Amino acid sequence: MNFQYDHLVPLVVVLPLVGAGLTVVAGRHTLVQRLVSGTILASVVAISFVLLYAADQHRTLTVRVGGWPVDQGIVLVVDRLAALMLVVSTVVTFAVMLYSSGRGLSSDDEDEHDGGAPLPIFHPTLLVLSAGVSTTFVSGDLFHLYVGFEMLLFASFVLLTLGGTKERVRAGTNYVIVNLLSSIVFVTAIALVYAATGTVNLARLAVRIPELPESTQLVLQSMLLVGFLIKAAVFPMSAWLPDSYPTAPAPVTAVFAGLLTKVGVYSIIRMQTLLFPGDRLDNLLMVLAFLTMVVGILGAVAQADIKRLLSYTLVSHIGYMLFGVAVGNVAGLSAAIYYVVHHITIQTTLFLVTGLVELKRGTTSLTKLGGLAQTAPLISLLFFVPAMNLSGIPPLSGFIGKVGLLQAGAERGTPLAYLLIAGSVITSLLTLYAMSRVWSRAFWREPVEPLPGAQRSKLTLGVVLPTVMLVLFGLGLTAFGGPLYQITDRAAATLQERTGYMTAVIGQEGAP
Repeated sequence: MNFQYDHLVPLVVVLPLVGAGLTVVAGRHTLVQRLVSGTILASVVAISFVLLYAADQHRTLTVRVGGWPVDQGIVLVVDRLAALMLVVSTVVTFAVMLYSSGRGLSSDDEDEHDGGAPLPIFHPTLLVLSAGVSTTFVSGDLFHLYVGFEMLLFASFVLLTLGGTKERVRAGTNYVIVNLLSSIVFVTAIALVYAATGTVNLARLAVRIPELPESTQLVLQSMLLVGFLIKAAVFPMSAWLPDSYPTAPAPVTAVFAGLLTKVGVYSIIRMQTLLFPGDRLDNLLMVLAFLTMVVGILGAVAQADIKRLLSYTLVSHIGYMLFGVAVGNVAGLSAAIYYVVHHITIQTTLFLVTGLVELKRGTTSLTKLGGLAQTAPLISLLFFVPAMNLSGIPPLSGFIGKVGLLQAGAERGTPLAYLLIAGSVITSLLTLYAMSRVWSRAFWREPVEPLPGAQRSKLTLGVVLPTVMLVLFGLGLTAFGGPLYQITDRAAATLQERTGYMTAVIGQEGAP
């Protein structure tokens, strides 16, 4: 049975790539594209849940692609951390695909808010994006991880510039320049790692890097960390994000907000636990986590547009995830993993709801909105639930994750850890203030007459149902918070222990 589980691993990458090819062939046949995308992504969601069960209840799954030896070929690895990331990423991608189809952001359809441009490349590109995300999660070597990042970069640039408007091309150009810079840093770090160790396989590196001089280890760790911190939008390397994400269509912004920065966070977790265990740069990461939380949320409270406000909260809450990694204990890693799962879901949901607001009123500016609680009660409810979840209101999953982080910080017990605790509490309160400000101005105050010429569309089940699905999935993270936290506890313990991952890849003899 475990052998069969292993052979499911490549499908999370292969199926979306096959689907991308089929949707390209389908061309402008809208229904065919939607059917192929829906079938592929639904299948990948089911496979991801099976992989999570197998990795949690049985063992770490590995596949040597083409049967090549570990040091000569690609190795795919799915442990509890990778399986959790696969589950949540495929669920939100599937929801975004359904939402985009309901909105008409594909093939023959023309989206009023996107200049009326036909977008036949949306489905192929979204599937390539899904394949890239899955590639980063299952990669067992640094170069294959880099390939996953480049797939993401290609697909995300296409999605970001859909419609070809001047604003989107400008934002896409800035996005590509920053991410190309991080890719250059990353590939340079890979070259240095290979020169120093003779391998890029993560399990082999976990054995060989500790044998290097301390100064060499510090250089390699710093180079890799800089590349991943840029991709994760950690302060001060986060200025590119709020200017890039809000210009894209709502489904694109939602999948970007939910997934792209979390790939960077995942890479940081993997690197810090497997390749560079210990507390060499923990204090630096704590400072960066604090600054990311505080600066990001201060930017959010100053915004007058819901999309930009949510983009800044996205930056801010990356700091929570870095908090758990920087603390470095099992409790911190467990809380960080739980918070990543929570945040992917909630942030994606909020951007989809914002898309509903834009469809309903033709704008997301707080100065031009009002009375949505009266005129659109369903949208109001769909916004209120994830907004309170993001703010950490008990007993929702945001509260569970934040309490776990606070406990991990107290367990660490250093001055910087207590500073992070204070910063996380302040950030949570300011997040609540920012969400309350959106609620009071866009939903609660007296209705504001829409501006002449504002483009509005009638809401359909095609956009409402996927949003409801994600809201319920977010509530499920609360309802099943106990079992989920048990999985993240086991994942964190495995990450700190390391030998399970190494043994699964290189065998008992190669592991220390």
